[in-house]
Amino acid sequence: MLGGAGILLGVAAAPAQAAEVSYKTECIPPSISGLPPVEGTTKVEVTAPAEAKVGDEVTITWKFVQAASKNPDVLDLDKDTVKPTGTLKAAGAQTADIAMEGPRSNPAIPKNSDMKLSDMTGKLKLTAAGDVTLTPDAYNINVSKPLSTDTKCTPKETVKPAATIKVTGSGGDTGGTTGGLPTVTPTLPTGLPTLPTGSATPSPSASESDGSDTGGSTTGGDGGGQSDFTGKEVSVPYACKTPIGDKNATSPVQINAKKDGGSFDLTVQFKKSVMDSPADIPADSVKPSMEVVLGGSDKGTVHVEGPTNAKAIKSGDPIEIPDLTGTYKPGASGSSTLSPGVLTVKALGTTTTCTPTKSEVSLTLDTTEQASGASGGGSAASGSGGTASGEGLAETGSDSHGALKALGLVAGTVVLLGGAVFTFLPGRRAGG
Repeated sequence: MLGGAGILLGVAAAPAQAAEVSYKTECIPPSISGLPPVEGTTKVEVTAPAEAKVGDEVTITWKFVQAASKNPDVLDLDKDTVKPTGTLKAAGAQTADIAMEGPRSNPAIPKNSDMKLSDMTGKLKLTAAGDVTLTPDAYNINVSKPLSTDTKCTPKETVKPAATIKVTGSGGDTGGTTGGLPTVTPTLPTGLPTLPTGSATPSPSASESDGSDTGGSTTGGDGGGQSDFTGKEVSVPYACKTPIGDKNATSPVQINAKKDGGSFDLTVQFKKSVMDSPADIPADSVKPSMEVVLGGSDKGTVHVEGPTNAKAIKSGDPIEIPDLTGTYKPGASGSSTLSPGVLTVKALGTTTTCTPTKSEVSLTLDTTEQASGASGGGSAASGSGGTASGEGLAETGSDSHGALKALGLVAGTVVLLGGAVFTFLPGRRAGG
């Protein structure tokens, strides 16, 4: 009986071992966000068999004791939206890159709380006798909502092995190891201009243009039969408020008009070519609008807006900016000027607002006062010609706005996602 028990003990699987290792880590948010690298400490516990034989395929577990940082005070992450992948380095008797992957399984992660990443697992087929060390290496964090984005983390120091497998036997089975980490994070352009969201109300600085700044604009009289009026293309510098600080952008804009009785149908066009989409964007999820600023004889604003994207936009495909349209009902007789004003973009629950830092006239029209027109009945923002929402101008600071890259329209969601994964060190936030 004792001999039989000894045999049973001899063939039983070797117990698993678990060891913890920590290392300095640099994490790179999506490049479209323009955020600086984030430095922190990653703590990992690796579990693997203490002993095994040549030819065995062993399962290894990577547990995140501590991710590089907390979820910052920007965005709550929903349940089951975060998925980690990574690479575990095998060395010693056998060299291999072991692909590790965890399920998209996490509790809801509130703002300013610890990141909760699922355990990752991977398999290694043993091919040689001797000690095989296991060392954590780079890892990637994918957040799936509201858009899919990746944050890539790499060690910034030499990492110590977290576990060692003693492999016995002469071999004979030379099966390969698992492949390397397949995660690919696209390189996206940075430094692009930002388009915002929000609503517009008349602002003295935005609604009054310099009287000398009308060169190149088109004047349309009520007489003479002219009905189409083409405005001048003007470069508009925007100041945008975002969760990661102020952003500046300059975009060429043109305002055209078509006379319809005593009113004018306006079309606002963005002349700059668009950027490629940083991620897959669902249909009907991006909505741009603007408050066109009136000056000269008239005062107030006119609300114009574009349609949402009719089709889904795949990652890497160009994003087309639709024309923004609305109706201008004059509130005064005389020579009235139209200038690009506050620009608002709503995308997947985020709103970003950009305010022009300089007013430049794109179009001048000869107007005849209409009942309940722009200045006669108050500005468009206060009730005529299409009202703006009550979210306020960017400078009020009343909203937490997403960072939208100019002409990209949806990059704000990427910024929020990238920013939600890692907290920025105090000294580096200002620099970003």
